[in-house]
Amino acid sequence: MPDKKNYWTQQRPDGKWESKREGATRASKVTDTQSDAWVHSREKAAETKGEAFLKGRDGKIRERNTYGKDPYPPKG
Repeated sequence: MPDKKNYWTQQRPDGKWESKREGATRASKVTDTQSDAWVHSREKAAETKGEAFLKGRDGKIRERNTYGKDPYPPKG
């Protein structure tokens, strides 16, 4: 079940970058650069106290930011 608070940044087939809420069919923002889309995803995730995920060109998660309550906080 998708978490509506999370935002993903990934490259589209046309070469542009998109910021998309988890579970959404349409992108919330499409940009020419990865950095612009990543900034948008982080802002939206911070507003909803969710997580922002950045996928690289290879499809693997490159970076991840958690806002709000972390599900597994480190001890110590």
